[in-house]
Amino acid sequence: MKIQNQSYRTIWLDPEDEGTVNIIDQRSLPHKLTIEALKSLEESAAAIREMHVRGAPLIGVTAAYGMYLGLYHAPSNTDWATFIPAAIQELQETRPTAVDLFNVLQRVQIALQGKSHQQELVSIAKDLAAEVAEESVAFCRSIGEHGLKIIEDIYEKNGNKPVNVLTHCNAGWMACIDYGTATSPIYAAHDKGIPVHVWVDETRPRNQGARITAFELKEHGVPHTVIVDNLGGHLMQHRMVDMVIVGTDRTTRNGDVANKIGTYLKALAAYDNQVPFYVALPSSTIDWTIENGLCDIPIEERSGHEVKYIQGLEQDELKKVLLTPAESPALNYGFDVTPARLVTGLITERGICEASEAGLSALFPELNG
Repeated sequence: MKIQNQSYRTIWLDPEDEGTVNIIDQRSLPHKLTIEALKSLEESAAAIREMHVRGAPLIGVTAAYGMYLGLYHAPSNTDWATFIPAAIQELQETRPTAVDLFNVLQRVQIALQGKSHQQELVSIAKDLAAEVAEESVAFCRSIGEHGLKIIEDIYEKNGNKPVNVLTHCNAGWMACIDYGTATSPIYAAHDKGIPVHVWVDETRPRNQGARITAFELKEHGVPHTVIVDNLGGHLMQHRMVDMVIVGTDRTTRNGDVANKIGTYLKALAAYDNQVPFYVALPSSTIDWTIENGLCDIPIEERSGHEVKYIQGLEQDELKKVLLTPAESPALNYGFDVTPARLVTGLITERGICEASEAGLSALFPELNG
């Protein structure tokens, strides 16, 4: 994807310094483009925990590069049998809901088993991080190709009128490495010449939609309108939404999806108004060990500070201001779970399926072991 006509990915190994991994610090978007250099395992963990990077696929890749940096910069006399599990645990504890984080770190752990020479460990971790990043790009590109067919069908059914898509949070290329999940079909349709308009939920409290999704769509030239989170149901009632498409941080084997808080309410509104509700996800986001999302998906509870304060731009300076009475407590769950019964279909890199174990197993029989 591009920012001001310059191609970017969200994370990359510094071409001039193999001990540095660069990221786009998403906290300053859309007002400033800040490239942050990560030089250690600890800085990578902090970047995930403090949401310099966010989005399930990007979190996973950042964790993989975090392991690489940890191994690269460790003293040569390090006890690797102690260091590696401790490093993996440190990264696992950064964000509990996104399953990509755990899946990627498990791959790293398996790949490093039995290895004791630093050069070999570093090489394996570096190659695996790059491999996971390229897999993510390929998966997202394929999600776009499969999701494009849905938008094409709606476009033809509506007599070639613009297709109005509602999305929640940011499941774009800023949440991945490139293309995005929920946005990938939108970009594919726009690039093919299908008129698409996107309703962008602001997504309180961190406003990932208003800040990041809107920024992405603007840079790509996709028509869009930012809306308050509570407007979606009204738009659906008045037939101003043709489809909803969101991402997910964890999907259970039976098709329940955990996504940014507020997604469940959009799914209910879509169901009540017969608006198709799709979830776009790479297979890396499926947790085959969980059946009941409402009971078994861990839901991250973040600081109430995010609810009470809001960030904006004033005279070229980013500032935070207090919204609530200083003494008022705030509750801040980061995610909610949308039951499979409310999901029209899951858009994956292998195609579209119903939100069920049978649907997912048909596409990924080798993963449901």
